[in-house]
Amino acid sequence: MTTCIPTGHTATPAANPPSAGGRSSAGGLPPGTAVAARCGGPPLAANPRHLPLVVTADDPLLDELLRLAAAGGTEVEVAADPAAARGRYAAAPLVLVGADQAAACVPARLPRRPDVVIVVPDRPGAPDPWELVEPLGAAHVVTLPAAQPWLVERFASCQRQVTPGRVVAVLGGRGGAGASVLAAGLAVTAANLGRLVMLVDADPLGGGLDLVLGWEDDHGLRWPELAGSSGRLDPTGLVGALPGRGELALLSFDRRQLEPVPPEAMTAVLDAGRTARQLVVVDLPRQLDPATAVALQTADEGLLIVPAEIRAVAAAARVVSEAAEHCAGLRLVVRGPSPGRLTAAEVSDSLRLPVAGTLRPELGLPATLEGGLAPTASGRGPLAVLCRRLVDELCTPVAAVAR
Repeated sequence: MTTCIPTGHTATPAANPPSAGGRSSAGGLPPGTAVAARCGGPPLAANPRHLPLVVTADDPLLDELLRLAAAGGTEVEVAADPAAARGRYAAAPLVLVGADQAAACVPARLPRRPDVVIVVPDRPGAPDPWELVEPLGAAHVVTLPAAQPWLVERFASCQRQVTPGRVVAVLGGRGGAGASVLAAGLAVTAANLGRLVMLVDADPLGGGLDLVLGWEDDHGLRWPELAGSSGRLDPTGLVGALPGRGELALLSFDRRQLEPVPPEAMTAVLDAGRTARQLVVVDLPRQLDPATAVALQTADEGLLIVPAEIRAVAAAARVVSEAAEHCAGLRLVVRGPSPGRLTAAEVSDSLRLPVAGTLRPELGLPATLEGGLAPTASGRGPLAVLCRRLVDELCTPVAAVAR
């Protein structure tokens, strides 16, 4: 039996996760029952939250899954069979079906739903569930112990995100205004502050945010592999398959295939991003195509960066006339220097948008970018100062998000 897990994850054996210190379902579960099991503690009398659901009557497999749930910091609901699972099946954030119950779940006609995982113990005589993947609507088939790290992360993701992440769209008032650098600076700053961030490059002619970050050689999914996506993407699987370092994941273009992003793919990516991340930053082109309109409509806030120059303001007025129709929360970042001493207040009055911040010249920034270093990585300079303040405004405080 091989392990089927999302691209970007490596199914390698891991050290045993921390022991749950006992099992609330000791001795097995009678058929037709479901219990709320606290990993490492007694059964819960009542549970107001939706918890991951484990459907199995295989005691050794259940022991292993309870230990992995404990390592992921979550409690689980346990059902011995499909009848016991029915009332909890649709609402659970994640469903793990043991190979012993996969065949029984098909005739039970449980509702179709995403995030169903069939778990197979790697031992002689274990059922082969591959022919049941389609009838059950399973997204993944995994084997234990090979998939331990992936399952721990899936359990942890059920606890991590309490509220949807924030989406901020960044676009330039004219060509070369600095939208890509501002978008990258916001994402790097937020990640350095401990937020979970996804940076999305939505400008196929922008040169590539992977170059802005110095990540052009990093492996992972790019837009061409996701262009056909629609409906719902697996949030954890998507983020894990993207190029990423620390708290930051990046979705950028493949410069060999610069095709426009379909709006359906943009919708699916942003929905998955705000589920898995605390902040999603989208770098948009000035020309509004259907995918750009979707991103602006999804965004909680838009930032339009405009140099303090008369021609730049005139160009930005055209961008505002279209972008404001899709994003009510549009604000300005006014970038100096101003050759004609145009002030941020005057730019704001001309474009009829509030000012989110101003940006002084940063002489060392071009050399930083040419050297392959990400903007704001040092935490110093005018851009880093502005980005810290904007991230504080955009993000829910870390303490308010269950980690």
